[in-house]
This record gives sequence, structure tokens and C-alpha cells, in this order.
Amino acid sequence: MEAAALATTVFYFDFDVSEFMASDRDVLAIHGRNLAANSSRRIRLEGHADERGTREYNLALGERRANSIRDYLVVNGASLSQIETVSYGEERPADTGQTEASYRLNRRVEIK
Repeated sequence: MEAAALATTVFYFDFDVSEFMASDRDVLAIHGRNLAANSSRRIRLEGHADERGTREYNLALGERRANSIRDYLVVNGASLSQIETVSYGEERPADTGQTEASYRLNRRVEIK
């Protein structure tokens, strides 16, 4: 379970929502505990949004999404100094289509 959880590095979000999905809690808790157990490990959380909304709004939404995952990792043992957050808003889409399926893939936070 732990290896599979740690291999999961992309977390998706509902439209216009910055709270991660409840179904991701267990996987994120494992990531937090893994960071706590490996104090020299550093990660970057990259927040993304779909293209709907203004550029500024999407940058802020991507940041809120990355911060929501960062805060949960810290609650589960990670140190703030281990985590960098960055928002790309709509600038780095995972899928360039303009369908709901494409938008869903673009509303994400990636652990790097």
C-alpha cells in the first residue's frame, strides 16, 4: 500500500475548488509521514487550473490547491521547510482539449 501511495503524485480537484478530494486523504497522509521519516527529502507542489477563469484567478486557484495539500502534509508530519509550492494556473495544461474530461485533467496538483 505504501509504495503504491508514494507512486501517486497527481491529485485532481473539482471545478473551482481548492480542497483536495476526501478519497486522497490516505495517500496524502502516507506522503506526509514519508517526508517526516526522511527529513532531508524536499518536494515541490505544482498547482494547476483549467483554462476557464482569468489568468490571475487561475494562478491564485492553483496556489490555493498546492497550499491545501501542503497544509495536509504538514499535519501528517512533514516540515514546511521540505515543501515548496508553485502555481502555474492554466499555463501548463496536462490536456489541451476543451472538453470536461480535458478540464478535469488540468485541475490538479503534482508532487515533484
